[in-house]
Amino acid sequence: MLTQSFGASHIPEKVAFDRGELSAILSIYGRMVAAGEWRDYGMSLLSDVAIFSVFRRTAEHPIYRIEKRPKLAGKQGMYSVIGMDGRILKRGHDLRNVLRVLERKLIRAVDD
Repeated sequence: MLTQSFGASHIPEKVAFDRGELSAILSIYGRMVAAGEWRDYGMSLLSDVAIFSVFRRTAEHPIYRIEKRPKLAGKQGMYSVIGMDGRILKRGHDLRNVLRVLERKLIRAVDD
């Protein structure tokens, strides 16, 4: 936990993926890299969201973002997969179910 008190303000705690979440994300990432579809990734850990961005090439905009927003846990679900155009492709409470939207892309990539 990264919270400290300095008068009325404090440093906000950062949201991060835990070991199980990263394992699920890296599992599909590795399969997509092996299929030649993805090439690079980046992670951003902010005070309200953790983002795993997937790139086809290193210098591009991400083709997918996998986001964890704990504030949405009681509503639509804290996990979401967002496409390059900003559309939410899948949202839910269970990360593995949310990541299934990307597995459909893997099936197409291998069948080509």
